[in-house]
Amino acid sequence: MTVELRHLRAFLVIAQEGTITRAAARLHTGQPALSRTLQALEAHLGVRLVDRSTHHLRLTDAGQAFLARAATAVAAVDAALDPSRAGTWPLRLGHAWSALGQHTATILRRWQREHPGMPLELLRMDDRSTGLASGRVDAALVRDPLRSPGVRSTHLYDEPRVAAIAADSPLAAYETLTLADLVTYPVVINPVTGSTTAALWGPTARPTTILEVDNTDDWLAAIAAGQGIGVSAAATAAMHTFPGLTYRPLTDAPALQLHLAWNNPPSHPAVTELATFIRTTLAQTQDQTRSGSNPSARSAASTSARVTPNTNSTTSK
Repeated sequence: MTVELRHLRAFLVIAQEGTITRAAARLHTGQPALSRTLQALEAHLGVRLVDRSTHHLRLTDAGQAFLARAATAVAAVDAALDPSRAGTWPLRLGHAWSALGQHTATILRRWQREHPGMPLELLRMDDRSTGLASGRVDAALVRDPLRSPGVRSTHLYDEPRVAAIAADSPLAAYETLTLADLVTYPVVINPVTGSTTAALWGPTARPTTILEVDNTDDWLAAIAAGQGIGVSAAATAAMHTFPGLTYRPLTDAPALQLHLAWNNPPSHPAVTELATFIRTTLAQTQDQTRSGSNPSARSAASTSARVTPNTNSTTSK
């Protein structure tokens, strides 16, 4: 048997009313049907929730313990489905390593200003689904589209790749690099959340040595220590400065696509609004940069990635 919300609601009303008769009247159902609903819930849990030995029903110890859990669950569902309460929910946004790069602070500040009752919480998650599979986030920024059933995503923008190298590497003498420049060096790869594999180089000229790490911190440390080079999104250069490490643009590497992904149905009603908000904010920021009205943004744009927004791409995985 699958427990449904109606089973929990029925139990709560029975506990409040104290009799099947009054509970059935309140729920606009028949007494036999309500009794069967309660019995099905008890059978699923494997415990007796209600003592039926007297005219006035009394919750058993197990029923008292379950009452709090049932009330919490029903309240959470009611809140989730009530649009008038959506503004009081934090919107949890997961990312694996670089979020939105140089645009991260701008997005967070503007969201807070325009949605004062709905905090946008940025959470770093070191797992392949960026917290979606575990339900720890409502939406996730991903650079490798998730191909899981029940996950939807929308393409936000494209961004170029950069090479991460030790500051004292011979490669640091160059202003830009190509994939061929890197092929003789060991490559540091994060197979859990990273976006780079040896396949980036093609079948004929791949790096011969791969060093795998489990998280972004270890990736940065290994490169700074001269153990290898790395390839990442340009956002990484904006979000992760590190002693002994520097970045160079890669001129021939294919761009990365940044997506906003979420579970379907979404766990927060503002998820799709967030995607539109990000695109709109980025477009406005770029307009200000081009017009010269935002000196700080102009300076950042000169040293970081060009973003190519995508206005209306949504896919179901």
